[in-house]
Amino acid sequence: MQIGIFESAASAGGTIDGLVASAEKAHYDGFASWWVPQIFGFEALALLGIVGREVPEIALGTAVVPTFPRHPVTMAQEALTAQAAADGRVTLGIGLSHQMVIENMFGMSFDKPARHMAEYLAVLQPLLRGEGVSHQGDVITTAMTLTMPRGISAPPVLVAALGPRMLALAGSEASGTVTWMTGPNTLESHIVPTITAAAAEADRSAPQVVAALPVAVTTDPDAARARCASLFEMYGLLPSYRAMLDREGAAGPADVAIVGDEKAVRTQIMHLADIGVTEFVAVESGRPGDEADRTRELLRSLV
Repeated sequence: MQIGIFESAASAGGTIDGLVASAEKAHYDGFASWWVPQIFGFEALALLGIVGREVPEIALGTAVVPTFPRHPVTMAQEALTAQAAADGRVTLGIGLSHQMVIENMFGMSFDKPARHMAEYLAVLQPLLRGEGVSHQGDVITTAMTLTMPRGISAPPVLVAALGPRMLALAGSEASGTVTWMTGPNTLESHIVPTITAAAAEADRSAPQVVAALPVAVTTDPDAARARCASLFEMYGLLPSYRAMLDREGAAGPADVAIVGDEKAVRTQIMHLADIGVTEFVAVESGRPGDEADRTRELLRSLV
């Protein structure tokens, strides 16, 4: 199992210079990957193009770019541009977002989300491979060929998937999934077996399962969980994450955060490898100072 770092400052007021420095440090510390969200801050793929030109070798990923606000042609252009700038190190994580975000904030319809994603992939992935597309569907219609330079490799596409229908789609049509706020029991009993079975049925290779969770090495686990409960409260209110927390038997995000001393955190993270997670992406949540330093050092020891 590979270990990556999730940089939430990309959507929380971080500067370009600061984000480049974050990726440089992750690379220097030996992590396999550096991931950014697409929420209300920097545009994630544009950011990865910048970081990819500045920081060598480390893999870069989005977790995740919402599909509804971007036509799949636009998504393909953005992803291939970032891929060219980063010399082939980008993984494109995409997702539906949430009904309240798409309808209330973007003023767009969230109708037929699973159908939308199926048709989105049918347009997006051929374009990423350099192929022309002519698609007339229920929700997406396009006829397009891109004129990108030759030699840009198609970035792997991960679909943020939690429910059975989306997991089946991610396993059969994409390279895998990326999860957030999904605990180990749910990953083991639901996420990994469902997506793996879908990939096998479609005669595809074993899917990537990238799991992101908050991590804090601390001598005060109760305080660390209380901090996670406050920081990540909204994720316990969004229906898709709430369903996974309920499946886990978790009252809220604090209950799936990985907290404790070095031994406890190491054990919890390595358990994810045992249940089939292919990459763990840490959202470092220790308090600035000793906790943050201990958290990073423990994560470095797992590389």
